[in-house]
Amino acid sequence: MDLSTTYMGLDLVSPLAASASPLSKDARNISALAKAGAGAIVFHSIFQEQIDEEARAVNYYLEQGTERFWESLTYFPPVNRLVGPDQYLENIRQAKKAVSIPIIGSINCFSVSGWMDYAHQIEQAGADGIELNVYFLPTSASDTSDAVESVYLDVLKAVRAAVKIPVAMKLPPYFSSLPNVASRMCDAGANALVLFNRFYQPDIDVENLEVHPRLVLSNSDETRLPMRWVAILHGRVKCSLAASTGVHTGMDAAKMILAGADVVMMTSALLQNGITHLTTVKDELVQILQEKEYSSIAEARGVMSQRTVTDPSAFERANYMKTLQGYDTPWISV
Repeated sequence: MDLSTTYMGLDLVSPLAASASPLSKDARNISALAKAGAGAIVFHSIFQEQIDEEARAVNYYLEQGTERFWESLTYFPPVNRLVGPDQYLENIRQAKKAVSIPIIGSINCFSVSGWMDYAHQIEQAGADGIELNVYFLPTSASDTSDAVESVYLDVLKAVRAAVKIPVAMKLPPYFSSLPNVASRMCDAGANALVLFNRFYQPDIDVENLEVHPRLVLSNSDETRLPMRWVAILHGRVKCSLAASTGVHTGMDAAKMILAGADVVMMTSALLQNGITHLTTVKDELVQILQEKEYSSIAEARGVMSQRTVTDPSAFERANYMKTLQGYDTPWISV
């Protein structure tokens, strides 16, 4: 089975990639991920607040909002133990020496600011690409959809102008017209789209009347949202597509590839089961695709995309109607 694929212009030996998580903070984990079968590793995020000289509101953005990011709660280090910008660059240099697979830097940001030169420094440190993880939460009624989309586009254009290496945009699923936004991102210079950013939501402690961050790792049921949009966008945008959220098994990965993903990203499954679980997923993926008589990832990719399936409406409203009408309500005694 030929597992090779191309993602954001980079040649990968496997479609399974380790997405941004605390695992990449340890050099030993970098080597272990490559040995387990990762085709690429996205480094843990460096935050805009860490890069900006002002570093204003660090406590608010990095502690009070920890429910929003992969690197949160018990997985997220206290502010005084965060990896600083200089150390982050050194970690990339060391990772490039340790493994031959692509290393992708990750910048978590919310606006265009004075941190753009840092993207160039990540490139100089040897990173093969950069993933932009934009978190902008519109909370005002005056925030229009155009204004929200412009935040993402402005960040992308600024970074694209600063570096020559490939750039991926990690998107949320909440845009009013995702296909339009996706197309505009590709036209603006994105080499890949990562679907989707999985934001964490706060919880309310009723007893103490307090709002608390609460991290819940993903499960396989969550693959259906990114899988649907990968299937819809496959062949309709010129960017590479990475499927992210809920991939825990080889079956999950196979579905994403059949939908049209170039790369399948994993985090929760590795945090829960350990790095060697990546090998288990890879072996399961190979077995599933071989049973379907596919000899390569390229041959299997997109055969279940919306443009290819017999009933394209299954990815649209028709699926909603069939699901509700097909539910068999049990008889309930009054």
